[in-house]
Amino acid sequence: MRLVISFFLTLLLSNHAWAGHQGLDQLLQDVKQRQIVERKINNAREAEFLAEKQTQQQLLKAAQTELAKQERLSRQLTEHLEANEEILGKFEVQLKERSGELGELFGVARQAAGDLKADLLNSMVSAQYPDRAEQLDSMIESKALPTIDQLENLWFTLQQEMTESGKVVRFKREIQLADGNRQDAEVTRIGSFNAIANNSYLRYSPETKILVSLARQPASKYLDLLDSFTNDTSGLAPIAVDPTRGVMLSMLIQTPDTQERIQQGGVVGYIILILGVIGFLYAVLRLIILASTGHKMKQQMSAEAASDDNPLGRVLVATEQSSTQDAAALELILDEAITREVPSLEKGLSMIKLLAAVAPLLGLLGTVTGMIATFQSISLFGTGDPKLMADGISQALVTTMLGLCVAIPLLFLHNLVSSRSKALVQILDEQSAGIMSRRAGK
Repeated sequence: MRLVISFFLTLLLSNHAWAGHQGLDQLLQDVKQRQIVERKINNAREAEFLAEKQTQQQLLKAAQTELAKQERLSRQLTEHLEANEEILGKFEVQLKERSGELGELFGVARQAAGDLKADLLNSMVSAQYPDRAEQLDSMIESKALPTIDQLENLWFTLQQEMTESGKVVRFKREIQLADGNRQDAEVTRIGSFNAIANNSYLRYSPETKILVSLARQPASKYLDLLDSFTNDTSGLAPIAVDPTRGVMLSMLIQTPDTQERIQQGGVVGYIILILGVIGFLYAVLRLIILASTGHKMKQQMSAEAASDDNPLGRVLVATEQSSTQDAAALELILDEAITREVPSLEKGLSMIKLLAAVAPLLGLLGTVTGMIATFQSISLFGTGDPKLMADGISQALVTTMLGLCVAIPLLFLHNLVSSRSKALVQILDEQSAGIMSRRAGK
């Protein structure tokens, strides 16, 4: 490549020389001089390449020497490792022979430590003495034989849990309220069963290692005992205790209350309740009206003058306005007057009876819609998770229950209103018969 470049340079110089009217001898001399320069450059480069080649060979020999050294060291370490493994195997066999039954005993101890850790993570006592479970990790995770300190720590933790389970103590601790805020409070711990603060029950959260106020407290009859128990100084006070360490209490607060039961009934449940309220109020109103009417009729029976503020008085007024002495005509007048009063006395009976009959039918409608929703969930998600079918079944059962709860009282109220109105009609019939007999005597 350099020769080609030199050739072209020579041509350019020759052309330039020709252009400058130089002679051929001068041109030949320039070419020879350029060749001498190029030869010196090439010789320098060849010498440099040979020097570098010798250096690379020296480095290669040094690397090969180091590789041989490391291979010898590797063989020595491998032989040493195999010897150590053989010695370690002998020591393990010797350890098993000498430990004998202690190996099984220590295995039981590690198992007991694991079971105790699981209990401590959910124990109410851990709220007062945190980080007890972590102290057992070294014994549980270790494959070596437990040390005396580890066994003593296991014994102490077991003894502490048993002792604290029989105590009622008070201590200061930060608690988490139902709204998520935290505050310092005086906590009363009843063994390992319950913890109370601010007149409310608490639960222990293993994740956050803090006592948390229950989102929904038990019934008021249990909460009323907390105030007297907290402020009692005699040493003996009644208190509700969950012996299942929170399981029963969590099930108790998860039980739906009356409002949640009604919400499970859906729209049909609310319609049943509205009709029940309307029927109940109307039946009570009719009972009050009939009671007032009956009271006025009793007063009319003992009064001398007829009054038109009650059915009996209006019947008497109708007979007094008639001067006929014919028994048949008088009977017709009395029948007409009584007939005008009977509808007002029997008013509302058909409506109450209708509501009593419609309520269970609406409950049946809610049952059908609930079962439709249940079968739809089964068709979409299968029967693997019963919770997916719970809403439809709850609606079916709750609406049936609401329908019966509305229909049964309305039937009793209908019977009561009906019997009361019949009694008042009977009074009118008896009084009309008395009027007929008096007129006939005259």
